[in-house]
Amino acid sequence: MKTLFLFRPEPGWSVSSKTALDMGLDVSGAPLFTVEPVDWEVPDPEQFDGLLVGSANVFRHGGKQIDRLTKLPVHAVGDATADAARNAGFLIGRTGGGGLQSLLDELDGRELHLLRLAGEDRVTLRLPEKIRMETKIVYRAVPQSMTDDDIARLRTGGVVALHSGAAAERLQVEFDRHEMDRSQVDLAVIGPRVAEMAGEGWRSVEIADAPGDSELLALARALCQTDE
Repeated sequence: MKTLFLFRPEPGWSVSSKTALDMGLDVSGAPLFTVEPVDWEVPDPEQFDGLLVGSANVFRHGGKQIDRLTKLPVHAVGDATADAARNAGFLIGRTGGGGLQSLLDELDGRELHLLRLAGEDRVTLRLPEKIRMETKIVYRAVPQSMTDDDIARLRTGGVVALHSGAAAERLQVEFDRHEMDRSQVDLAVIGPRVAEMAGEGWRSVEIADAPGDSELLALARALCQTDE
């Protein structure tokens, strides 16, 4: 069985690692970036009809400022983000299941002014005709280097699970920096945008059935069980 490499930041890394180990997989890897808050100012909540949020990191790193926005419903990209919003005291307007653009498209036809809370690394969105949006950056990803052990193990192949575009970009940087062979490695990615950001040259790139950790790890397990 091939080794599964995880590179997402904490606390997600530990959660995914435990799940993968419980699935009987050989797990390696370490976060390729850490997430830290950035200074930001909260606009007047009365100007907005809701929040558009694409990551639970918004609620982990948004600071005390975010408490001023709890009266606004959260349109969350997926279940994990929605759960983080509820735990922070927010009500959920809508929970997506196919990426942030798909979620925004589901709101088409409604006249809304949304406040998007995001990280520095974020996908460009196409706004439906009646929706206006303002964006505030509340966190950023700080790059980390791949460990020597992971570099050595990846030179012989394996499966990498990618939870975000930021992880895909960091993986490319590390492979190029250490002159590693992409054709030895299979990628399991959480969505089409991440697959695109991962670039070319990999042994295979497979997209999870839905943008969730359980679906991604199920795909990764199947890839780990393929022939060497």
